[in-house]
Amino acid sequence: MATTLSEFQAAGFPMGAEPLVALDLVDTQALCLDPVRDFLADEAEHAKWWALQADRLPAAPPPAMSATRRLRSVLQELFDAHLTGRAPDPALIADLNAVAAAVPTSPRLDGWGAAAKAGIRWHDDYNGHPALAAIAGEAIRLLADPVQMEKLRACGNPACSMVFLAENKRRVWCAANVCGNRARVARHYERTRA
Repeated sequence: MATTLSEFQAAGFPMGAEPLVALDLVDTQALCLDPVRDFLADEAEHAKWWALQADRLPAAPPPAMSATRRLRSVLQELFDAHLTGRAPDPALIADLNAVAAAVPTSPRLDGWGAAAKAGIRWHDDYNGHPALAAIAGEAIRLLADPVQMEKLRACGNPACSMVFLAENKRRVWCAANVCGNRARVARHYERTRA
């Protein structure tokens, strides 16, 4: 069962449970705060975030925190390039491709007869990490899909750096109970103050 936004928030993360783990990873850093708030700043938080994502990724122990943060940085830059209408540094694309390629996959058969299931074997022989490779693969598929990329949004709150896929065209806030609520409170304050 997938972890819900309220479970991410109860664990101390403002965002989570987006359709792609790649978006959840980008949202582990609040770039708009001064100083920037990194929700993966220590090993305990890092491990907690990976545990929340475990059911959506290949089984593996969490990667090194530095590898997680490096992939996050690449994804932030690539998504920001799209949102601001500029071409990214080609080195970022090469980095993303390298993370995905470091753990090739192959189909596998698990079980037999009525219990047979098709599965995927993650080959980590190249010192890659299966979960990071899965996230990179997700990001590659998103970045190559113009229809999905049209749904990629930055939060409508100028004081927020979170990104999300707007499955509903009316969605403008990262989370209704975070920035959406702040906007409603501000509008109410302005109406009642007048």
